[in-house]
Amino acid sequence: MIELLTPNEMQLADRLTIDSGIDGYALMQRAGEAVSQTIVAQWPDTKIVAVLCGTGSNGGDGYITARLLKVAGYQVTCFTAGRSAPQSYSERAQRDYVADEGVIMPLETFKADEFQLIIDALLGTGLTRNVEGKIAACIDEVNSCNKPVCAIDLPSGVSGKSGQPMGIAVKADLTVTFFRKKPGHVLQPGRALCGVIRLCDIGIEAEVLEQIKPILFESWPNLWGALLPDHNPDSNKFRRGHVAVFCGNVWSTGAARLSATGAARSGAGLVTVVAPENALTVLASHLTSIMIEPLGNDTEKLDTDVLSFFKRRKVKAAVLGPGFGDQERAKRLVYTVLQSKTEDSDLKTLVLDADAITAFKDHPLVLFAAIEKSGLQLVITPHEGEFQRLFGNFVKGKDKVEQAREAARLSHSIVIYKGADTVIAAPDGRAVINGNGNVLLATAGSGDVLTGIIASFCAQGMPVFAAACAAVWMHAETAECFEELSPAGMMAEDISQMLLKVWARLREMATPSPSPST
Repeated sequence: MIELLTPNEMQLADRLTIDSGIDGYALMQRAGEAVSQTIVAQWPDTKIVAVLCGTGSNGGDGYITARLLKVAGYQVTCFTAGRSAPQSYSERAQRDYVADEGVIMPLETFKADEFQLIIDALLGTGLTRNVEGKIAACIDEVNSCNKPVCAIDLPSGVSGKSGQPMGIAVKADLTVTFFRKKPGHVLQPGRALCGVIRLCDIGIEAEVLEQIKPILFESWPNLWGALLPDHNPDSNKFRRGHVAVFCGNVWSTGAARLSATGAARSGAGLVTVVAPENALTVLASHLTSIMIEPLGNDTEKLDTDVLSFFKRRKVKAAVLGPGFGDQERAKRLVYTVLQSKTEDSDLKTLVLDADAITAFKDHPLVLFAAIEKSGLQLVITPHEGEFQRLFGNFVKGKDKVEQAREAARLSHSIVIYKGADTVIAAPDGRAVINGNGNVLLATAGSGDVLTGIIASFCAQGMPVFAAACAAVWMHAETAECFEELSPAGMMAEDISQMLLKVWARLREMATPSPSPST
């Protein structure tokens, strides 16, 4: 279930289901059943429960959950934020709960210390304004207590669209949601506020997605796994693609070596580090199977030398920027590589990172125009600071997904907006949020390895958007593998080695045909 539905798309899924003949109150009952069953399984010995109910559908789910928990032997008290809309499903759920002798108290009287478990059904996923007043005070009470909290659909106060707290938000231990996750479940800090997420079936058929046509996904192998490079037994190193990694000066060769190693471990048949002459000795002392190509400092010959190398060695993908240092030289090389498409070379993809991004901070539109004209496939991999330097003036007021989408559209590139909730976006609006990985990735050089993995997959013929998604997921999964060995101490050098474990994990996973939108 890789599709992510915005709050508006989820409302459409509900409406399409109701239009197909399924009663809306039946959907609400199924939601309440899913929550109550999850709670009974999770907290079988926790019997004194508070259910905090809002006035909308989320509150209706809470009343049904409360009624079912009463039947299961729990001592339940509902606290209401106000009257539900007349003739609404929420009002009907409230009436049914009261008819079963359910207790309802004003929200202002809620005291967390009187309960063993708190169920949050105050606000749904469609929140568009900051939480204030008695609901904000109640959320503060919940967050201040040391009691387990189960949120229905999404912790109250978290935006279902952006994952951002709207003033204040509940911090849940468990979140039960329905049909498909929302962006707020996987974007930070929403993902952390959800705790463990349980996705439950309430009878909405997957066919509704054909009408909704979502273009936002959570990255998992069943999205891109069938597109991973699969070489024939008679394949050779040339068919497996050649990756070139541009290197900075002698004091900053490490980043290029990390990128090159990542490319090799990801299956590229040939990897070459292209470096200035003063860095060749250092590189030669560290690299064995990865080749080295000298590139002089003569600016008059720079274009000719690079284009000649690309043609002569049939380079399919290139990496430029990690640890490069000289931003003016980086800028010149970017222009040179962008020209290579018109020079009848085999190059198809250029991955820009670090200094190759920052080099254009004062002239981003010039870069975007050059990319559009080049005909090359570009992948741009900024972290927060780099992203804002290049795209910040164009994306103000947007959430992270929309920022990445706008950046991809403007730059005619696949944009990988890195972070704990990395977003990969394409110029046509498709976007993927990556949800695996852990804090071990927050180590110097981690992003350099990622650039090599991306370039490697592209050089092997993988579609560029799928290559970006797969590379980000596999890169993040290395941290999951390392954490099994140690909770700390991962270095960027470890990532390429951990790719061996990730490949083994992928072999164990089923990888159905990719989504048509990938």
